[in-house]
Amino acid sequence: MSETQERTGGLADLKEAVVNTPLAQETVIREPKRDQFGRSYATGRRKDAVARVWIKPGKGEITVNGRAVDVYFARPVLRMLINQPFEVANRLGQFDIYCTVSGGGLSGQAGAVRHGLSRALCNYEPELRGGLKAAGFLTRDPRVVERKKYGKAKARRSFQFSKR
Repeated sequence: MSETQERTGGLADLKEAVVNTPLAQETVIREPKRDQFGRSYATGRRKDAVARVWIKPGKGEITVNGRAVDVYFARPVLRMLINQPFEVANRLGQFDIYCTVSGGGLSGQAGAVRHGLSRALCNYEPELRGGLKAAGFLTRDPRVVERKKYGKAKARRSFQFSKR
């Protein structure tokens, strides 16, 4: 009987120790990260593309590699992909965006810009982090092209089989 009391007493002490730890009592308060010009910076990645993104309050102009977003990303699907973080955060048309993108194709570059924009928004307004994280915009998409294997035509495609 006394063993049982010792065990439960130990659990009560353990519970009290967990509740009184500094991590359980305080929540993390994130500070906005802005430079002297009032901009926030973040890097986004997708496939082989890397995007460096700066955001600042403005009229909603987006510049990619020195060109307007309508010129650089001509397909509407890619422009929609870039605007998704602003729609989730209800900040559409409130920020000017300047970004440089290199590597990969247009689809990977648009995904990299979206990832960088989401991270830059979190740096500018940390309270937006919850919604952007729930939408999955802060997670880097790990899918990349599978490498080619020897003895194969492509990554998985075999050469045509000839019976004779």
